[in-house]
Amino acid sequence: MNHRASQRVLVQLVRSYSNTSKDVNHYKLVVAGGGTGGCSVAARACKTFGQGNVAIIEPADYHYYQPMWTLVGAGVKTVDQSAMPMERVLPKACDHHKQKISEFDPDKNTVTLENGQKLSYDYLVVGIGIQINLDKVEGLVDALNNDPTVCTNYRREYVTKTYPAIQNFKGGNAIFTFPNTPIKCAGAPQKIMYLADEYWRKHGVRDKTTMLYNTSLGVIFGVKKYAERLLKVVDRKDIKINFKRNLIAVDPATKSATFQLLDSESGETEKYNYDFLHVAPPMSAPDVLKNSTSPITDGAGFLDVNKETLQHKTYPNIFGIGDCTNVPTAKTAAAVAGQNKILYNSLQQVIAGQTPDGKYDGYTSCPLITGYSTCILAEFDFNGEPLETFPVDQGKERRTMYHMKKDIMPEIYWRMLLKGHWSGPKTYRKMLHLGMSK
Repeated sequence: MNHRASQRVLVQLVRSYSNTSKDVNHYKLVVAGGGTGGCSVAARACKTFGQGNVAIIEPADYHYYQPMWTLVGAGVKTVDQSAMPMERVLPKACDHHKQKISEFDPDKNTVTLENGQKLSYDYLVVGIGIQINLDKVEGLVDALNNDPTVCTNYRREYVTKTYPAIQNFKGGNAIFTFPNTPIKCAGAPQKIMYLADEYWRKHGVRDKTTMLYNTSLGVIFGVKKYAERLLKVVDRKDIKINFKRNLIAVDPATKSATFQLLDSESGETEKYNYDFLHVAPPMSAPDVLKNSTSPITDGAGFLDVNKETLQHKTYPNIFGIGDCTNVPTAKTAAAVAGQNKILYNSLQQVIAGQTPDGKYDGYTSCPLITGYSTCILAEFDFNGEPLETFPVDQGKERRTMYHMKKDIMPEIYWRMLLKGHWSGPKTYRKMLHLGMSK
């Protein structure tokens, strides 16, 4: 029996099992997570499957456009501008289960909620994001709660600390960190640094300041073209980069931060005094995936999917999207834009008994804000090759790209991506390049 035939048989068995289940909470499709990926896929599915056939599991009251939090931290936007009540974001035709997930059981085609309720499914899409682990840095939670000079743009409850900390800074050591883990929006730790630099220059503080970027990486950015341009930005702004340094402890009492030297074989550390500290905290796959007893994850706990079709490698009726997967591309909302239509096409092909043939190319984007009016719009693929939309050099700092990030992208997000109407700029890019070639 060939692969396509065997997959068709397996899917039919899944349907047969699910349809004979006595579990009354049964759905054709269950979407785990009401973030960017979950909303975009659920919106597409509800149009196809109709009322009562799609469930979405999401405990939060509000949906946040988190790419805006860099601008919140810089005083350009408010946190309320990044928020929308969850009931306004989720498609009306889906059943909303406002619970956390406690267990995935792919062998029984069920998801167990925190209240003990089970949902069974024919098909499952997992889009539960990435987990932020503040407690993995000793003393960080205490510092965030009690030291007004320590901040992070990665959590809703702390992002509002950043701008006051920038405003109240009077000079000294300003340290910005990048963790030794997977991370969502890998450009964000730099963006707030460039904005803070400009703010302090305008307010006569910069000449009293030593700015340090302590990153666990060995490069400033993973794509060579943009890394070269960012090194020029750092040089112009007189920011010192310390590579291969991983934050492991913060002591608000002594205002010191301890970094592990990743190149040291003996586990050496280095301590810095800080007067301002912005932390990009360690992150990981969500505990509910990491602790799963079924083989749905890779060795790091991320959902194990085919990087091109987004279909699970073991369970053909499961699909994954966004930060919770092991797709080897940057974890951004732009990546979800590039993935959601391909995932949905894969889902429909499996329902029809076909083998998915989608070809996600790893497209992602990182608008690298370098000041209050400039931005480098990085777009690239799996191989770290630029995959740019516009017929200009996007590695150049531009005011137009800043306004794209600040004003246009939020509208695309709320009005198009979350409603299942946006699949990234690929189609537009093709049209634009065809026009340029005529």
